[in-house]
Amino acid sequence: MIRSAISVASVVAMLVAVPPLWAAGAADSIQIADPSVRAVPPGQDQTGAYLTLHNTGKQGHALVKAASPAARATELHTVVDEGGMSKMRPVAKMDIAPGGTTRLQPGGLHIMLIGLTQPLAEGAHVPITLIFEDGSRKAVHAPVRAIAVPGATMPGH
Repeated sequence: MIRSAISVASVVAMLVAVPPLWAAGAADSIQIADPSVRAVPPGQDQTGAYLTLHNTGKQGHALVKAASPAARATELHTVVDEGGMSKMRPVAKMDIAPGGTTRLQPGGLHIMLIGLTQPLAEGAHVPITLIFEDGSRKAVHAPVRAIAVPGATMPGH
């Protein structure tokens, strides 16, 4: 008979520490719509990524981090009004209510891609990994799009 060096207590501890493979993670409850990354002029080294998160589950979830090989740093941000001026600020998480929708859009919540590792041509796709509060992940391929600025195409402007 071969004796195992693993005790029953060790096996139980491992089973408790590792969630079962069939357990649903936050990422399984979140649907992604309309992903995009803002096109930027050559030489600009940061941009924003936008998308809509819809929670199909009965439990609230939160986006707590994002990552992309297209940038040296990826941060969750929002835009706040401070003394009449709009300023970007990092946020620790973006909540997605049960059955709710959270929109990441210009002028509000968004993902910042800082220190771009290469130019982003309009029509290219940027891989972004969304990381939720339970560690589950969802991959997104966001197309690079020009985002119109109101008044930018008006004659004389």
